[in-house]
Amino acid sequence: MSRLLRVLKIVRVSLRYGLDEIILSSARVPPHLRLLSALLFWRDISIPRGARLRRALEELGPIFVKFGQVLSTRRDLLPADVADELVRLQDQVPPFASDLAIAEITRSLGQHPDQLFASFSREPVASASVAQVHFAVLKNGTEVAVKVLRPGVHQAIDKDIALMRVIAGWIERWWSDGPRLKPREVVAEFDKHLHDELDLMREAANASQLRRNFAGSPLLMVPEMFWDYCAESVIVMQRMTGIPISQTQRLIDAGVDLEKLSRDGVEIFFTQVFRDGFFHADMHPGNILVSTAPETFGRYIALDFGIVGTLTDFDKDYLSQNFLAFFQRDYKRVAQAHIESGWAPKDTRVDELEAAVRACCEPIFDRPLSQISFGQVLLRLFQTSRRFNVKVQPQLVLLQKTLLNIEGLGRELDPNLDLWATAMPSLELWMKEQVGWRGFVERLKVEAPHYAQILPQLPRLLQQALEAKSEGQPVDNSAMLERLLAEQRRTNLLLGIAVYFGGGLILGILVVQLFLRWYEAL
Repeated sequence: MSRLLRVLKIVRVSLRYGLDEIILSSARVPPHLRLLSALLFWRDISIPRGARLRRALEELGPIFVKFGQVLSTRRDLLPADVADELVRLQDQVPPFASDLAIAEITRSLGQHPDQLFASFSREPVASASVAQVHFAVLKNGTEVAVKVLRPGVHQAIDKDIALMRVIAGWIERWWSDGPRLKPREVVAEFDKHLHDELDLMREAANASQLRRNFAGSPLLMVPEMFWDYCAESVIVMQRMTGIPISQTQRLIDAGVDLEKLSRDGVEIFFTQVFRDGFFHADMHPGNILVSTAPETFGRYIALDFGIVGTLTDFDKDYLSQNFLAFFQRDYKRVAQAHIESGWAPKDTRVDELEAAVRACCEPIFDRPLSQISFGQVLLRLFQTSRRFNVKVQPQLVLLQKTLLNIEGLGRELDPNLDLWATAMPSLELWMKEQVGWRGFVERLKVEAPHYAQILPQLPRLLQQALEAKSEGQPVDNSAMLERLLAEQRRTNLLLGIAVYFGGGLILGILVVQLFLRWYEAL
């Protein structure tokens, strides 16, 4: 019953703000269907369409606001008036009452803000779909930002997620492309990350990890968390000051090099993905500032760490191979990687998939962002994936979303940015660290404990086998071999090296001894 009520609310809000009129006014809709809007003559849709869409998303709740935030970064896909309004969703969602925020702080931290802080600003400085932020000063004089979870947000999100599960089930059952797109798994992934975002202690831990990853970096700054003031629904962090990255004119007036800023943004993203496998997955402009302080001038400042993405070594290896092959225009390798990873069926013809990928990607090379429509590219890639039954990978949904955010941000900062040339050095460096001597040494360090366990056993096991053979006893070494093989699978590289060089050393000693005996015999 609650799901039905939610569907009815979505329909009611959509009609109230004239979203049907926005859709039906599209040139792709048959003209006679536009007459449907005339039946709702009683409503007021005189305000601009962008404002109506923004207000509808705000009224429908956090998930819809998140959707609007993602859309706001894609000005190439939206009319300018709609994009300008959706930008306000990034940090200008209507705030909730300050009394509610104070009550939540008191409940979570055990003391009233007037007791916890030397000063506390009752007026929020930013309000988003999940929480809002107040400025305060600790009793030692440190300026901080206090983030408070929005009341009732858990219940609102649970209702919408339940509705999304039902819709995903319909899509998977009734749409021919449903099983391939894995909508239920995508919703489950979205659900997990949304609920992670509602636990502010997890957000604080994410920020701490990202801050540690970029300690000493000249590119990115992350606020410090004050753990004595953190709880599940309230966190206190270092106050960061800078210019919002969306305010490009202010950045120019302050002397910030936008071209360098856009290149730095690409480098930060690829560093997070390929070096760390841990990336900020909510990189819309409302979560990014640019420092203008003399000692950190021009650095990115990241905020809001509720949603982060993680990648396994397999994911990173797969992505790096695809990106490098893509940047080198090696479409055959792209096709092979899809088949080898199981993302495309094993019986897929490499040459056909190669030709399809080439047709999608070749037209956008050697062009700046201002001349590329990623919306069209993504549409063609979607059509290609459907033709070849390529499976959607739910664990990479956040990465795809973040890529769209980064591309939209780069388009705003420097439309002439060569995305490929900027990303290539980061990828090549990562590949060298993985397959070069540096990566080899790092893997040796990781595997050293296993190696240290098995090598001392080899002489004893060899002696036991030789003694048993000399006494004419059958050697039951199946258990021994099984154990050795199990250990060898864990330390394959190191053991191979040890056997190679150890065997070579033993052989060398034998040869020298034989030579000396032959020489003495002479």
